[in-house]
Amino acid sequence: MLEFKENIKNVKEFQYLYNEVGWGAYDEKISEISLSNTFYSISVYDGNNIAGFGRIIGDEICFLYIQDIMVLPKYQSNGIGTMIIEKLLLKIEEVKKNNSSVRVYVGASIRKRRIL
Repeated sequence: MLEFKENIKNVKEFQYLYNEVGWGAYDEKISEISLSNTFYSISVYDGNNIAGFGRIIGDEICFLYIQDIMVLPKYQSNGIGTMIIEKLLLKIEEVKKNNSSVRVYVGASIRKRRIL
């Protein structure tokens, strides 16, 4: 059974997912800094094992970026990435209640890009 958890900033899992989806992990220190500057994130677990991740970065005032939507290949095509996006969009809606003018951007890989 899949479990969604908020704001888990596990560098090892982050790097593992980056490698497994074919992006190549950054240096551990860079990943640590990157995660520490994350506004909000969702991690997906199958038991104790990471299966997916997505995050929002930005200043919460002018800009928010949906970044790093990653799902392990063996879990892909099961709607997990869509569920991650939906949870991130719910968080963005919370922010927009206080600041309706915040702009939202999405970073996407060419092969995985599609209209939300």
